[in-house]
Amino acid sequence: MEDDGAIRQVELELAILLRRVTAMTTRRLGTLDRAAYLLLHRIDAHGPEGVKRLAQAFGLDVSTVSRQAAALEASGLVRRIPDPDDGRAYGLGITDHGLAELQATRRARQARIAELLEGWTDEERTMFGELLHKFNQRAQQR
Repeated sequence: MEDDGAIRQVELELAILLRRVTAMTTRRLGTLDRAAYLLLHRIDAHGPEGVKRLAQAFGLDVSTVSRQAAALEASGLVRRIPDPDDGRAYGLGITDHGLAELQATRRARQARIAELLEGWTDEERTMFGELLHKFNQRAQQR
């Protein structure tokens, strides 16, 4: 591989970012951990989904998502919704309590990000969001 200074910089900055995000999430912004936040966000955005589909969306093992979903259900954040086409299957739907927790956590996370981006122009924030999205889309394909 060719020595590319830009790739070296991106690699280092990603390593630093991952470390800082990990440290930030241990302080938990809002009441939800990262896994719960992402699952609830997905269900809120796309409607009820089964564990298999959720696992595919995040590139995770079905058993991992199944454990996470069971914890969400036990906490009253999601409920099972029977699949009308298959009586044995069900999707997970967000409860009113789950939606309230998702919204509170979203506000806390966005407030922290707003602090970190203080002094950035609207254009810089937009570009940063677009580039992160592009990177995440590409990473999901791999």
